[in-house]
Amino acid sequence: MGDKVLFWGVLLFLFATLGVGVWAAKQIKGDSVNYLVAGRGLVLPLAAATLMAQSVDSNATLGNTDLAAEFGFWAGASLPVGLALCLFLTALFFAKPLNRMGLITLPDFYRVKYGRITEFVASIVMVLSFSFLLAGNLVAGGYLFQAFLGTSYLAGVMLIATVVFIYTASGGLFAVAYTDAIQVLIALVGSLLLFAFLGTTFGLDMPPGMGPLAFEQLTNPASGALINWATLLALGLGDIVAIDFMARVFAADSPETAQRACFIGSFGTLLIGVPFSIMALSAPRILEQAGITPDGPLLYALLQGVVPPVLGLLVIAAILSASLSTADGAILGTSSVMAHNVLGIRHDDHHAEGDKLLLLTRVMAVVVTLLGVFFALRVPQTGVLLLLAFDMGFAGLLVPLAGGLFWPKATREGALACIVLGSITRLTLFALMPTTFGIENTLFYLPNSLFTAEFDGIPTLLSPLIGLVAFVVISHLTYKGATATADVPERQLQQLS
Repeated sequence: MGDKVLFWGVLLFLFATLGVGVWAAKQIKGDSVNYLVAGRGLVLPLAAATLMAQSVDSNATLGNTDLAAEFGFWAGASLPVGLALCLFLTALFFAKPLNRMGLITLPDFYRVKYGRITEFVASIVMVLSFSFLLAGNLVAGGYLFQAFLGTSYLAGVMLIATVVFIYTASGGLFAVAYTDAIQVLIALVGSLLLFAFLGTTFGLDMPPGMGPLAFEQLTNPASGALINWATLLALGLGDIVAIDFMARVFAADSPETAQRACFIGSFGTLLIGVPFSIMALSAPRILEQAGITPDGPLLYALLQGVVPPVLGLLVIAAILSASLSTADGAILGTSSVMAHNVLGIRHDDHHAEGDKLLLLTRVMAVVVTLLGVFFALRVPQTGVLLLLAFDMGFAGLLVPLAGGLFWPKATREGALACIVLGSITRLTLFALMPTTFGIENTLFYLPNSLFTAEFDGIPTLLSPLIGLVAFVVISHLTYKGATATADVPERQLQQLS
């Protein structure tokens, strides 16, 4: 691959993304609602594109390919399929009612339904989990620059963090939406062209027991079924309470737009992600024929030794796009939660210099970016960080959200019990497990003989069940008739946010 073409191509892509994001800043007009939810005016194409972009990250490309090549189609495809399932379920059950409430951030719902303390606790869990999510995508960018541009890993992490921070802090969700639309188009074209090239040039085969019809990967624990189902459920259910996804649902110009955008995003996520799973099954044979021994991500080896330079540049831009589009949502979503829900700054809280929430969210973006860089340098792996982020939401936050919308007897005591017990159970099991989703736990492992690698996958399934039991039991014990917010008119719910 031509080094100069690659170097200048990647730099041009980064500067173009930066320019679009900074240009979008003119639409903020000093208003935090414009900054955080794009003035609640995202039309269908933008809403669908930005939802799709948020669901396609480095794990759904690089991690997907490596897992499918080593363990089979469903080990890799469970990532994009899980993310697509999340958007589909959000469209069916959550998009319309949540968009109608006129919220700014997802924790606003927990305040409206359960009170300030629940909002605060839920916000802390979200901030922690999305710091992991941001870090995982910075890791992917750091390795990409190290492999293809010759920078150090540290320099790569710092470069991608700086670019994403500048355009996100400048233009907020407007910048995120516009850049996401470009990035998801690049990811879609890059994925499909690479699939077509490998298929026509080398052919695509399915080794026995590795393809989409090898359902033992979903039924037999010895074939990774527990881990594959844990991945599907962590993403398909846990990502419903992702603050970046929900910000786009809130930003849609109508409940109908929010629902349709989720349906389109679900289909688009499959269209981008599944081809990587299929290509991965043939990748070891292709690399062997080319005499290449992979040193790092399998997809990088294909791009460096097999794929033509121009196509390779496009696919690299697609991978980079996936990391950027998720990182910008993580920075914006986490900083807004810290300012609005942790510190309690509201939209109508102005001071002499203007909108205080807007100012503080931008300040918090610095803190969030530095926290993501810290985790990226401390744990230079994408898988553990990304999947743990979704697991946290699945364990403690999903049940109170669904219960608050659809179960009249949900109480704040039940919600708090679920959030605290579910999250602590998941973190405890994480610390006791030597592996998580088949990946070595290098973040925080307490050696013990009780939990082994064979238990992998079960913590993802067990933690939310414990949270659910706590939610139902405590709510039944503390329910005293209609909750304080059960009959609040919609316009009042909007004012509460």
